[in-house]
Amino acid sequence: MATATNRVLRVALRGDSILTHPRFNKGTGFTHSERRAFGLAGRLPYRINTLEEQCQRAYDQLCAREEPLRKNTFLQSLKDQNWVLYYGLVSRHLRELIPIIYTPTQGDAIANYSHLFRRSEGTYLTFPEQDTMEEDFLEQTKGHDIQLFVVSDSEAILGIGDQGVGGIGITTAKSAIYTLLGGIDPSKTLSVVLDVGTDNQDLLNDKLYVGWANRRIRGKAYDRFVDKFVQLVRKHHPHALLHFEDFGVSNAQRLLDMYRNTHSVFNDDVQGTGAVTLAALMSAVGVTKSKLSDQRVVVYGAGTAGLGITKQLRDGLTTIDKLSREDANKRFFLLDRYGLVKESLGPTKVREGLREFVRPDAEWAGVPANDRGEIGLLEVVKKVRPTVLIGCSTHAGAFSEEIVREMAKGTERPIIFPLSNPTRLVEVDPKDANDWTDGKALMASGSPFPPCVMPNGKMYEVAECNNALIYPGLGFGAMITQARKLSDTMIIAGARRLASLSPALKDPDSALLPDFEHAREVNTEVAVAVAEQAIAEGSAGVDWDREEVRDRIAERQWLPEYPDYVYDPVHGET
Repeated sequence: MATATNRVLRVALRGDSILTHPRFNKGTGFTHSERRAFGLAGRLPYRINTLEEQCQRAYDQLCAREEPLRKNTFLQSLKDQNWVLYYGLVSRHLRELIPIIYTPTQGDAIANYSHLFRRSEGTYLTFPEQDTMEEDFLEQTKGHDIQLFVVSDSEAILGIGDQGVGGIGITTAKSAIYTLLGGIDPSKTLSVVLDVGTDNQDLLNDKLYVGWANRRIRGKAYDRFVDKFVQLVRKHHPHALLHFEDFGVSNAQRLLDMYRNTHSVFNDDVQGTGAVTLAALMSAVGVTKSKLSDQRVVVYGAGTAGLGITKQLRDGLTTIDKLSREDANKRFFLLDRYGLVKESLGPTKVREGLREFVRPDAEWAGVPANDRGEIGLLEVVKKVRPTVLIGCSTHAGAFSEEIVREMAKGTERPIIFPLSNPTRLVEVDPKDANDWTDGKALMASGSPFPPCVMPNGKMYEVAECNNALIYPGLGFGAMITQARKLSDTMIIAGARRLASLSPALKDPDSALLPDFEHAREVNTEVAVAVAEQAIAEGSAGVDWDREEVRDRIAERQWLPEYPDYVYDPVHGET
């Protein structure tokens, strides 16, 4: 609960109040003098434990639970009791425990939220109570310096769809990642679920469902409800970052576009996925000694993630290689459930966000199509001869041997990114792609995969295109500078910094992205780059020079360590 410059904390709580407050509780870590000062003498066993000893005890307890979901609920209980111990434990076992507190296990916890519910966490803003939203909002935020709001309406949770009020679980998980990997003080974050109902019939039929059991509100009433929340953030916390998470395909990009020029907002599904993919592609381009503008990119799956990736790569082309927007758009070929996105699909099958990437029909004259006039992936690969193939379709096995071998005919080092989650829905197993391209493919995946054996016997490390390598740094860089908005150029600055840390730039047989074990250090570098860019472009709300950014970030990053407490009933924190 300390920062590099804050090792002593004045606290006004005593007795049960401090023992039951997860921000201040130290458990057996309270010193003898603190126990006397805070009325804890006789309330705790005599022995004083170090944080390291507490982490070892908690880890032993965790390991006694075999099922991932039981591990998840244990860690949630630990977080409810003691923040420092929770974050200290997870940070010591990062690779092992991130999949427990985040995807994939958190998805199971969210799906079972109403049956696992023990204690509320975060803020629940519900549609039928919108008349008192400001009163409810202030009740939860008054006296708190909230710098990060993570909010979801729960319509598109982690590939498992509409989860109603259970979506609070994805916002708390994202907030925890911000703290673990970005260094954001957990007392300055707030997780929010906008409960606008659910179209999940299983939840509506569940007598134990704890949310608003009503069909999901849509249209203007939905927009007014979301806007009321956003305006409360803008009114009471004008410098806070607002992170949108797991909104549905019809709202994610639309809401981002609606607010991004008036407040510092971020959508990880759109921008985070796009940013980490851009970093991986820049690394691959560095290996091939080419440029972004030399690439022909096929994106299979044009939903929220696919479109977000496409736009982020396009913005990279315009910013880095100075292409016009129109010229950059021509480098992309998108496919959705109707096949190639082209003119003859018509406006009913091409949603607004895809329209600037529509291919002209004349360009595809004579190319084989099905009986509905739809052009499939194989035919697109044959004609386009792409250098980059990106999958975010959740269509397992979509990148077949025929398609991958066809792609390899047209480029010396095929860049193949099967990004769908979970593993069972991936477009191609990297091992197969490696075999079918004779070890020439440069790869990144959305889930962790084991290394591939190359023809020369060396092991090829498959990069994990994990948003957590970049979004905590993007957010922290915007927050610490009180940026008026999180601009495209700030995001690209973060992506370029991440790409510069690629092991493949030193050894082309190494991973395109840094190992997840280094995620905290990587996100610090991303935060520095974003903050420097915010200052350079004049969107920062702080009066700093770029040269002092690194020191300012180091001073303010939260550490899972116990500070010394001084009892101060008048001016202490509560």
